[in-house]
Amino acid sequence: MAVCGEAAVVFWFLFSSILPLIADLPFRNTSLSWEDRVNDLVDRLSIDELTLQMASGGRESSGQAPGIPRLGIHPYMWTQECLHGVVHARRSTSFPQSLGLAAAFSPELIYNVSRAIGMEVRAIHNNHTKYGQYGDDSGLSCFSPVVNIMRHPLWGRNQETYGEDPYLTSVYTDHYVRGLQGDHPRYVLASAGCKHFDAYSGPENSSLYDSEISERDWHLTYLPAFKQCVKSGSLGFMCSYNKVNGIPSCVNSKMLDNILRQQWGYKGYVISDMGALEFIISVFSYYNNTVDTASASVMAGTNLELPHRLAQDGVFMSIPKAVSAGKLTFDIVKEKAKPLFYTRMRLGEFDPPELNPYSKVDISVVQSLAHRELAVQAAVKSFVLLKNTDKFLPFQRTFESIAVIGPMANNTDQLFGDYSGNIDTSVALNPLQALRTKALYTKFTAGCKDTGCEEYNNETILETVSKTQIIFLCLGTGTMVETEGKDRTDLQLPGNQPQLLKDVMQAANGIPIVLLLFNAGPLEISAASLNDRVPVILECFFPGQATGEALRRVLWLEDPKANPAGRLPNSWPTYLSQVPSIYNYSMAGRTYRYFEGSLQYPFGYGLSYTTFSYTAIDVWPQTVLAGGSVSVTVGLTNTGMYDGDEVIQLYISWPDTKEKMPRVQLVGFKRIFIKSLQEIKYKFTITADEMAVWNETFGFLVEPGIIQVYAGGQQPMQSSASNNILSASFKVVK
Repeated sequence: MAVCGEAAVVFWFLFSSILPLIADLPFRNTSLSWEDRVNDLVDRLSIDELTLQMASGGRESSGQAPGIPRLGIHPYMWTQECLHGVVHARRSTSFPQSLGLAAAFSPELIYNVSRAIGMEVRAIHNNHTKYGQYGDDSGLSCFSPVVNIMRHPLWGRNQETYGEDPYLTSVYTDHYVRGLQGDHPRYVLASAGCKHFDAYSGPENSSLYDSEISERDWHLTYLPAFKQCVKSGSLGFMCSYNKVNGIPSCVNSKMLDNILRQQWGYKGYVISDMGALEFIISVFSYYNNTVDTASASVMAGTNLELPHRLAQDGVFMSIPKAVSAGKLTFDIVKEKAKPLFYTRMRLGEFDPPELNPYSKVDISVVQSLAHRELAVQAAVKSFVLLKNTDKFLPFQRTFESIAVIGPMANNTDQLFGDYSGNIDTSVALNPLQALRTKALYTKFTAGCKDTGCEEYNNETILETVSKTQIIFLCLGTGTMVETEGKDRTDLQLPGNQPQLLKDVMQAANGIPIVLLLFNAGPLEISAASLNDRVPVILECFFPGQATGEALRRVLWLEDPKANPAGRLPNSWPTYLSQVPSIYNYSMAGRTYRYFEGSLQYPFGYGLSYTTFSYTAIDVWPQTVLAGGSVSVTVGLTNTGMYDGDEVIQLYISWPDTKEKMPRVQLVGFKRIFIKSLQEIKYKFTITADEMAVWNETFGFLVEPGIIQVYAGGQQPMQSSASNNILSASFKVVK
């Protein structure tokens, strides 16, 4: 949508008439520093103009930042969602959902994906603004990535995260932010906005909860990825709905000022989650009026309000009253507005277009062939092979007749996940559409009306599987079952899907079943994993538009790079009783770092069509001064008959420490292509930051003592290991 009709005509008339008068203003002078330019612009604005800028972080319907015609400043749309595609734009490329991208264990992949998303965001912006349109879809400031930790299997937004590990999440955060924002020394492609700060991971039936966390859990688990956002140069942050230790996030000065700005040196802007400032009054009753809430949030460090309603009804519209009441000063308001205009300057808004190479990005990049192929490669890399009995896969032939069954087989819109790029069925290929190209005859039944599977018809199952050579069973959840605002209630397949699975296994009568799962949170699938009638289980997550093509490439190994090598970015518990309550934010007993029991599938698990043997681990030096680093060289061989990727995983533990540290911690990983029978070596570096333990008095410090090192294709001490694990150690001395 555009800033349309008479309003647009008036704006352009005013803009063109004053253009000669504003061209030489200091804030448009590219020879000046960013700081001088921002200061000049902000000094020209009245309290009312500043208020409108800070109160207008919404979409066109709820209040975009208005233009300032007297200075030739256009309206600006802050709201843009870019998690795994440009959400609000037509025909944007939809990449796999974040949890699937995390399963790829490939920082290079997330960099390439976020770079492609950034290019599409910029192309869409350029296409709008060349016609004078500054409304919905025109924004360049993304509310992504989501860097919260997946700490409970039932949370509806697990799919938006990069899994349960703070190290993996931090590495992915770094590559996403740098890919999205581009590598130009002066201009930013599209701005990142890390969310939701902080300790925000359910429950969805009440986003307005109090996350009670210890300093240890906060610094070891919840904060690291956000700290990485700052290191990587993210221009934006979003404060979350919830309280953290009794204080709502968007008025939490310890979070937004002490940690984010003073300790980490953050210079960007903080936007509230939609309606978060209003909910401080209406739900938390933390303050009882907009003046106090506005002053508290501004003083804490919130720069921009994303209103739940119209901007004119939002909390920040009371900023002038807060100034009049002495709760804020005009100078403080100006300081808080500066990061907003700094961001817009770095995006190139106030510079001649010919200076900014990103102003030339054309709309043709959206759904380009290169981006479509990248979406396929991303989906291929995300698949995790959970079971492959007797090397059943890859297929060596097509089939005369197949059965395709299940509510995820032909349910295209449930394959994308939430916050996806536009669901364009003209470029999407679902499992049924892809699989039927590999058979002369295809029989299909969904069995269930939808993924919730409350309505189930088992009468078609027997007829569908009869006289077929193989059964593809497509089960899972989709956004109908797990999404923002909707947690799952248990680990089971939804509704009658467990019965559907049972009925198919009984009806198969010797016909092999390939189980394809499309979900985010882990599922209890022991009925299939322990049953010989199901030789294959492939976890696909939400692969997006490339689902079908990726399945073809992986199942039939149409490309050596399609040998599955995804690894689970989260633990799959056997029973829900193994997991502490979702309301409890302590990390005790959660994730592979703190859980001691047996699992369905561990973090880092995944199979391949080939096999790998780890042959050597060399640690140097074996004694290191505290503050120094250690190199670890790992040798391994592809001992199988297929070329393929392996994900080398490096973990450490602290056997000598008295601090409550994780039982084991990922500190390095590398996805690397290895040809059949090829032997390689790869070197990691373990830094002092990764060796450090958390001490309640002194914070992070490197203690003297032994640090144990483990290298292999998954985490150590797992009964379901896909290959051998090597171990070594080194000693830290003062």
